[in-house]
Amino acid sequence: MDTKNGKIVSLITLLYRLRGFMIEKLIKKNSIYKGRVLEFWCDDVTLPNGATAKREYVVHPGACAVLPFVDDSNIVLVKQFRYVINQITYEIPAGKIDVEETPLKCAVRELKEETGYQAKKLDKMMSLYPSSAFSTELLHIFVAFDLQKGMNKPDEDEFVTTEIINFNDALKMVKSGKITDSKTIIAILNFSIDY
Repeated sequence: MDTKNGKIVSLITLLYRLRGFMIEKLIKKNSIYKGRVLEFWCDDVTLPNGATAKREYVVHPGACAVLPFVDDSNIVLVKQFRYVINQITYEIPAGKIDVEETPLKCAVRELKEETGYQAKKLDKMMSLYPSSAFSTELLHIFVAFDLQKGMNKPDEDEFVTTEIINFNDALKMVKSGKITDSKTIIAILNFSIDY
């Protein structure tokens, strides 16, 4: 093997070891609390340098969100009070994935429940971990077109209203800080770039 190829192999080996160097190893799983939707854990882990640490996190079943277009230039957002931040927020319709439910079925259900709309066309935009430092939640974001209006049926503990907003105005609301919900910001900005 020539020197150049030897250096490449050495570099690849080093990078592989560095990746392994970043991995933390589980010592013990510790359940803290299991709620109706979420589980809270505080695990003991061994760090790459041999020291030990605790990792607090939430186990989440996953969720879906939908950016719904009522026509070529207007979207429907939901407004709801979020207890944890003590604010009313503008958000795209979203909710957790039920047991045995696919992300697509969840997106269809949440759109109908929160807005009353049904979409003739739903495209997946992306999947992402909104808070990977402390949650296992995987969020699937869809965009919906060709909507038909019906009656919304929010969950019994959910109090939402809908608002039709011009997409360009929604972009301005993101830039001005009026829309602060991360999934909504990501969906709106991603759509403005990719569609």
